[in-house]
Amino acid sequence: MGNIATLQSLIAGRWHGTEAHTPLHSALNNELIYHTHAEKIDFDEAVTYGRKTGIPALMQLDFQKRAQRLKALALYMMERKEELYEISHLTGATRPDSWVDVEGGIGTLFAYASMGSRELPSSNVLHEGPAMALGKRGGFAGTHILVPRGGLAVHINAFNFPIWGMLEKFAPSFLAAMPCIVKPATATSYLTHATVRMMMDSGLLPEGALQLVIGSTGDLLDRLGGFDAVTFTGSADTAAKLKANPNLIREAVPFTAEADSLNCAILAPDVTPDDPEFDLFVKEVAREMTGKAGQKCTAIRRVIVPEQHAEAVGARLRERLAKITVGNPKVEGVRMGALASMDQHRDVSERVEMLARGNEVLFSARDGFNPVGEGVAAGAFFAPTLLLCRNAMVNDAVHDIEAFGPVSTVMTYRDIDEALTLAARGKGSLVTTLVTKDPAIAAHAVPIAAASHGRVHILERESAVDSTGHGSPLPQLKHGGPGRAGGGEELGGIRAVKHFLQRAAVQGSPTMLGAVTGEYVRGGAVKETEVHPFRRWFEDLEVGHSLLTHRRTVSEADIVNFGGVSGDYFYMHFDEIAAKDTQFGKRIAHGYFVLSAAAGLFVSPAPGPVLANYGLDNLRFVAPVAIGDTIRARLTCKRKVDRNRTDEQGRGQGVVAWDVQVTNQNDELVASYDILTLVQKRG
Repeated sequence: MGNIATLQSLIAGRWHGTEAHTPLHSALNNELIYHTHAEKIDFDEAVTYGRKTGIPALMQLDFQKRAQRLKALALYMMERKEELYEISHLTGATRPDSWVDVEGGIGTLFAYASMGSRELPSSNVLHEGPAMALGKRGGFAGTHILVPRGGLAVHINAFNFPIWGMLEKFAPSFLAAMPCIVKPATATSYLTHATVRMMMDSGLLPEGALQLVIGSTGDLLDRLGGFDAVTFTGSADTAAKLKANPNLIREAVPFTAEADSLNCAILAPDVTPDDPEFDLFVKEVAREMTGKAGQKCTAIRRVIVPEQHAEAVGARLRERLAKITVGNPKVEGVRMGALASMDQHRDVSERVEMLARGNEVLFSARDGFNPVGEGVAAGAFFAPTLLLCRNAMVNDAVHDIEAFGPVSTVMTYRDIDEALTLAARGKGSLVTTLVTKDPAIAAHAVPIAAASHGRVHILERESAVDSTGHGSPLPQLKHGGPGRAGGGEELGGIRAVKHFLQRAAVQGSPTMLGAVTGEYVRGGAVKETEVHPFRRWFEDLEVGHSLLTHRRTVSEADIVNFGGVSGDYFYMHFDEIAAKDTQFGKRIAHGYFVLSAAAGLFVSPAPGPVLANYGLDNLRFVAPVAIGDTIRARLTCKRKVDRNRTDEQGRGQGVVAWDVQVTNQNDELVASYDILTLVQKRG
């Protein structure tokens, strides 16, 4: 853990603070382990440093290079993950709990590095096409681009995931070239502090890309402007207070909140206690109650079940919860740790008392709660607590009060529509799980549930084999929810990166749009030379390099031969009589024959810089090609992406997208698509 007694903030490239202030205690035994620092932070200096140093340093890299840095950082941290596990233990987390935080956080860096490498350009302009004609003569067009905002990202995080909570926001911000000022919740800020120190020790972050605030945010929010962004994870009450900051409102600073919500799980009426889905439901609820001691913004708080199965669900949950050993995670066999602090323990106790009024307590501390391990009597351990509400349609408390710990309430319904009504009573949440074996029920219920939940997880025997579970947000999918859940979005793949970029419409000629976007726009100027584009090395190839091929007249023999090779004897290609009754009025060539014939026209067959063709995008067969029609193709370099990679022989290579337009003898477009190729570098 090191000898650091007082946590420090990282401000303007310097570690700041030596005087002890707020004491921080271990969740396991209430032992004093750290202090926050007493010195005030100069937030004007922090903001100025981010603007004048962080933004230029990040903009010296393009999207692809920033993705590379993310991957290198993830590798660096993964090699040192045990240092973080050891500190995470002090938060009361078990090894599986910490795995979500530590390796889940690092895995998010890997995920965004991979998505950035695949989907972002080797520039700082992301073209969000396609371009569209805005005039009849083809000289005026429009499209959209996304560019870095030129501002800062302030990330205010919750106590429950001190690492993942920071990294899942940092990764897309970093790709978007936004310097981050991170403010973790004080109770577990020591784990975020250790993570930031590790990240800075890597030497991989450009100067000013990351700053850390330990303690209060002071007047930080009052110093932000319209090009900055704020994200928040925590309670809905705190989110509302922050969002109402006069400066954020006045400057129209984007504010995204991911707030705690009363997520639910619904056991559909088609599932009986004899079905595998019944046990899957019980297991999922118990896992969400006890994982991270219930301190998850996605945890299942409301367990919605058919009234005829309430006793069976309660009995099986009691049986499973009784087997959970609670205590110091260092003790073998412990499956649930402590709450993050004694303050959290007091808060959960008060809320359980409110929830219990008028409801039945099915399982609680009275059922043999006995945490194991040295010193645990002083720790923030809380018994798994299960309640039963038989009148949830009129009981507002179970839909309004959240005990942020290992606490859930079973509530009954009469039919699936009443179940969905109960789910919506939560006023918006991050996720709901629907357990059903009937696709018709899923088709009915999911669109209704989706209106008030950010994610809908359908669980049954088939998906259970690979399911990551109710409470696991994934980097590829949106994390957030409407209403009480904050109304914001995090994660979601490249969508999250776009949140931190500025979208602008651009109008002009196709040639000018191509110059701005770095992509060839149809109708724009092309560059035709005697050198075939496929003969150019990656470095020598320019967007707009183009080849207009020779012509080929399609014969009946072509159609017959292609049918023989492919096995495609569709009547439109072979039955003259049937073809006459169609909209085309005659036999036409296979679409894939046109595709193949075009390749034969533009491919340069000799070995050369083009190494491999690995796919087509946006393929459209626009018009039919009949026997006797003459086709030709135009091949144009549309986009280059330098992924800074080498092959097994150490040869550098990049990705090139080629625009292909196939036309007939009347210069009418008959087929259109993009080809993706790997192209070797000269060096």
